[in-house]
Amino acid sequence: MPDLGTRTSIYQPEQPGRIFPEEPKFNSPEELRMDRKKRLVAACHAFAEHGLDYGFAGHLTVRDPERPELYWTNPMAVHFAQVSMSNLILVDHDGMVIEGDYAVNRAGFVLHAAIHAAHPDILAMCHAHSIYGTAFAALGRPLEPITQDACAFFEDHAVILEEAGQVAVEADAGSNFAKAFTGVKAAIHQNHGLLTASRHSIDSAAFWFIALERCCQQQLLIEATGHKPIQIPEDRARYSREHVGSEYIGWLHFQPLYENILATKPEMFN
Repeated sequence: MPDLGTRTSIYQPEQPGRIFPEEPKFNSPEELRMDRKKRLVAACHAFAEHGLDYGFAGHLTVRDPERPELYWTNPMAVHFAQVSMSNLILVDHDGMVIEGDYAVNRAGFVLHAAIHAAHPDILAMCHAHSIYGTAFAALGRPLEPITQDACAFFEDHAVILEEAGQVAVEADAGSNFAKAFTGVKAAIHQNHGLLTASRHSIDSAAFWFIALERCCQQQLLIEATGHKPIQIPEDRARYSREHVGSEYIGWLHFQPLYENILATKPEMFN
């Protein structure tokens, strides 16, 4: 591995004075809360722009900085493209809405509450009923390291076989999901779809969901040719994951999406 010095990633410029995204710093919990909520709104709009909406299905969460037992999430039955700062809701692990006017998605509460409760280090989560992720999930197997993009998930995602295809609405339905997220950033639930989690930011969780959906699409397209794809050797896959699959890289990938949504839809952030 190259010597990064004080840098987090090799992608950070060595040349001083270059314009490059910097992770924000905050002077108070209130500032941090406002930033997390803005980025949650942006993540919902990014999901809309990538066609990840499906009726009222899909839920994104991020912990409150002062009350980590509570998390902010998108409101039930509101399209991702209509999520704004004013309609986010704050929910506890019992599914009670603490702040906001809208109801919470029952399945979202069951899955996210279980994972957040079992893993206090997980800051944010994403789930949606995406086309390619749901299709790939029907195979009940992990992604293969057949593209550089897919290497970001090499040995960093789980396949959940329990309760495959069963809607998670019972209070104890999230336990198997919680177990799966030990030490990984993503999971594929058989016959259901994709989930991602981040110990860094909602930015990272959102980008890795978008990336995982794209990787599922790539593998399905490759396999549709009828030819067996050539797998990347394990050592190269791990090397690529270390450089392009970290929490920081997920955050960095999301910044162009965030800045574009912030510039084109400023009314959603009031």
